[in-house]
Amino acid sequence: MTKSRKPRPRAKPAPARVRRYLPLLAGIALAIGLLAAGYWWWGHARAADPQAMYQKLQGRWQRADGGYIIDISGVDAAGMLTARYLNPNPIKVAKAEASMLGDTLRVFLELRDVNYPGSTYQLTYDPKADLLQGIYYQAKLRESYDVEFTRLKP
Repeated sequence: MTKSRKPRPRAKPAPARVRRYLPLLAGIALAIGLLAAGYWWWGHARAADPQAMYQKLQGRWQRADGGYIIDISGVDAAGMLTARYLNPNPIKVAKAEASMLGDTLRVFLELRDVNYPGSTYQLTYDPKADLLQGIYYQAKLRESYDVEFTRLKP
């Protein structure tokens, strides 16, 4: 004896009006995808080249509240700075780096010398005003100060 099978109901074809809009919907989806990809590419393509931004840091910078000077004579592609710090005599710079955070150019200096046991500068570059501004942490006193450096003209 064989079991009789019930015929499966066939899937109903999409109504004619739905079939007529499928190419249009696919085209719209494709256009949205292309626009999103283009927007992503445009945003990345126009992002500032970090190496070109780092070059803007080169020069001598004087702190507004005294004779403290940061002298940046070079920068490599990784953001490592060749820097000196003068107060007015040279203070050993243990670490000098530039980095990009979004569109913001940042500078970090760590000082390691007599009376400067790990004091740091965390600065950001303001391209419109041509300033370095941020926080100086005086490690020996464990105090932080708002500071601003202006570029010295050659």
